[in-house]
Amino acid sequence: MDFDFIVGIAFFAVVYGIFHLYIRRKERLALIEKGLTANIFNSEANVSPSLKYGIFCIGIALGFLFGDMLAKSTNLEEGVAYVSMIFLFGGSSLVIYYFIAKKHARKE
Repeated sequence: MDFDFIVGIAFFAVVYGIFHLYIRRKERLALIEKGLTANIFNSEANVSPSLKYGIFCIGIALGFLFGDMLAKSTNLEEGVAYVSMIFLFGGSSLVIYYFIAKKHARKE
């Protein structure tokens, strides 16, 4: 992988992070000036984040496994096979987590 590509991605990630923090700070200060509390930013998660990360890691692992099987069974390039399966199974795992969290929220 080209090093310049990674530096570019890291640069834009840092710029986005700084921008996000700046905007969030302005919103909180505006709420404080109006006399409101900033409790709306501290929302409680209904479902454990460990479940989310666990399901996501299982999805990534399945993506690696099926990516390897896809690369060996077809004439598809390894990079394409791995990346496509990782995104497919990683995204699917997050969709599964969404439905679990939605079901859990309905119970409460």
